[in-house]
Amino acid sequence: MNVFDILEQRGYIEQMTHPKEIKELFGKTSVPFYIGIDPTADSLHVGHFVSLMVASHMQKCGHKPIILVGGGTATIGDPSGKTDMRKMMTRETIDNNVNCIKKQIEKFVSFEGENAAIIVNNADWLLDLKFIEFMREIGSLFSVNKMLAAECYKQRMETGLTFFEMSYMLMQSYDFLYLYNKYGCKLQMGGNDQWSNIIGGVDLIRKVGKDDSFGLTFKLLTTKEGKKMGKTEKGALWLSSEKTSPYEFYQYWRNIEDESVETVFKLLTFLPMEKIKELCSLKDEQINEAKKILAFEITKLVHNEEEAKKAEEASNALFSGKGNLDNMPTIELNGNRNISIVDAIVLTGISPSKGQARTLINQGGISLNDVKITDISYVLSEKDFSDGYAILKKGKKIFYKLI
Repeated sequence: MNVFDILEQRGYIEQMTHPKEIKELFGKTSVPFYIGIDPTADSLHVGHFVSLMVASHMQKCGHKPIILVGGGTATIGDPSGKTDMRKMMTRETIDNNVNCIKKQIEKFVSFEGENAAIIVNNADWLLDLKFIEFMREIGSLFSVNKMLAAECYKQRMETGLTFFEMSYMLMQSYDFLYLYNKYGCKLQMGGNDQWSNIIGGVDLIRKVGKDDSFGLTFKLLTTKEGKKMGKTEKGALWLSSEKTSPYEFYQYWRNIEDESVETVFKLLTFLPMEKIKELCSLKDEQINEAKKILAFEITKLVHNEEEAKKAEEASNALFSGKGNLDNMPTIELNGNRNISIVDAIVLTGISPSKGQARTLINQGGISLNDVKITDISYVLSEKDFSDGYAILKKGKKIFYKLI
């Protein structure tokens, strides 16, 4: 099956530079393509998930993934979707992040076989560029007027755009040209917020006399309100178990809105379309059964089947009131049973401050061992730990075990 049909059927494709040519390109035996990831943290997050799934589908259909980790471009920071300039990172921090990210990528693409994936770091060629030479050969091919009309720059004009950031598009475009020349890479793919940068690379290659460079973007993972999916009480939903536990990861997908279930099934699992349609035909309360399968499949993919089963067991135990609670998020109080309810809420991260913790209590959003807390001065005591632990809960979906 042409991978184009798979991507289209599952709803990945958002925009393409040359639709007819790209479909024909995908019909060939093996096409080198690249997806870029900026190492702004020591873990990938849900925002990278769709890109890695696309890379996996492409490789399964015989194409060769080039995963570009932006050790060079990360020294600037992509202005797309940002209201302020990104904090500049040291080279040591970037190198550490690159090494951590590589291990996570291996869960999605294979680095063995005939069309084995490769990882490249654009620091290897960008950091040695000579400014005057680069600007003469590459900068001279870019129109400032056209760049300023691009969405990634246009939205920054009011708050201020530095020339430093403006060079990001030139760098990313040069990446495509470099990979085209070295590896025969003819296609750049990325999230729809990268459209302007991707067009820059496609145009650059064509301006130097080649006519077989292409770009494709895929949908961003968003809620029904159009907000990026993957934001939690603690911030981003990370793919690292050290930053987001498998239980928290599982619970996020278990509790997504009904309207997003089908989209997430298509984009973030490998379940066959027939099975997805069957599960998404469930209505009302039954849709929760589909969410359980969704949460399990995604957690299994990112962590492993054993961790997914543990998270599933802990979730079922919480909602049924019986079973194994060992794998739910746990906070050790180090013998301090007489902690105030406000301090306990802040300690778990349910609220970032005591003021917000008090507000949650006053709004009736906090319970301890299934008893709603109404007194902001409440202090936990021996009786709250009759089973050796206490369960602190916010609303119906966020739980912590205090031991």
